[in-house]
Amino acid sequence: MLNLDVHKKTISVALVGAAASATVRFYGTIANTPDVLRGLSKRLSKDGEALHFCYENGVIPARRYRFR
Repeated sequence: MLNLDVHKKTISVALVGAAASATVRFYGTIANTPDVLRGLSKRLSKDGEALHFCYENGVIPARRYRFR
């Protein structure tokens, strides 16, 4: 699962596995643009693994949710 802390210009990304005991790893901070988010998604799902996204509720994340 990707956990996203979305800001106007950046997104902080953390990763956590599916197991209840999985540890959370800080992946890094990326630019808040469709191209960068698309690239991150492709890079993390290159093995065909389904990605699940989680983010806080607010105006900016709601817009990101509509990005496809």
